[in-house]
Amino acid sequence: MAGSNQRRTSRRTVYEALRRKVLTLELPPGTALSENELAAALKVSRTPVRESLILLSEEGLVQIFPQVGSFVSRVDPARVADAQFLREAVELASLDDLPAELDPQLVDELRRNLGEQQRPGLDLEGFFELDEAFHQGLLRLSGHGSAWTTVASAKGHLDRARRLGLHETPATDFAAQHVQILDAVLAGDVALARTAMRTHLRAVFNDVERIREHSPELFATDSGSAPVRRNVVVWE
Repeated sequence: MAGSNQRRTSRRTVYEALRRKVLTLELPPGTALSENELAAALKVSRTPVRESLILLSEEGLVQIFPQVGSFVSRVDPARVADAQFLREAVELASLDDLPAELDPQLVDELRRNLGEQQRPGLDLEGFFELDEAFHQGLLRLSGHGSAWTTVASAKGHLDRARRLGLHETPATDFAAQHVQILDAVLAGDVALARTAMRTHLRAVFNDVERIREHSPELFATDSGSAPVRRNVVVWE
């Protein structure tokens, strides 16, 4: 039993490590993945690596081509749109459920979050984490914090598109949109908050179109063909 638990723990650790590296673009779209090299880098056997790649393929984050190899999937605009649809439906609906009296501790937490978002020198991943916490905090404010788990599990392609977008659009632009949303919430203007939230969430589509123009190799096509194998990206 102990050995079985250790194997599950190892697989979970490897899965989470690889998923994080895919989502943060440390393993960019189209990267060839070698089980041997990944296992060596993570200091594990090939088995948890193989099992993790299968799990990631089920999420659409990895593509496995028999007798060719495994690759980080390119960003799929259709999956981005589906995840955005789900996120928009949940987050806009939650604004309708905001209580008349807002939890002052959560409000203070959101204000501190916005202050951190505007801190000079904040890097991309730091902003991304604050962005996630802000949106989850708004859900908690309306009593729907647990819905974030469902949203987060469905937005792998969306998160990669958002990170690519942060290379195109200054994080300060998104931080300013967050301020508009919270100001509307605190003013009790749900209609304005919904409009600001919808505009904010849909900005990712503009980023995707701009990025596709100059970096089409990062995005999926309808052909479904295997990428050309290049050198594997291995981290220290």
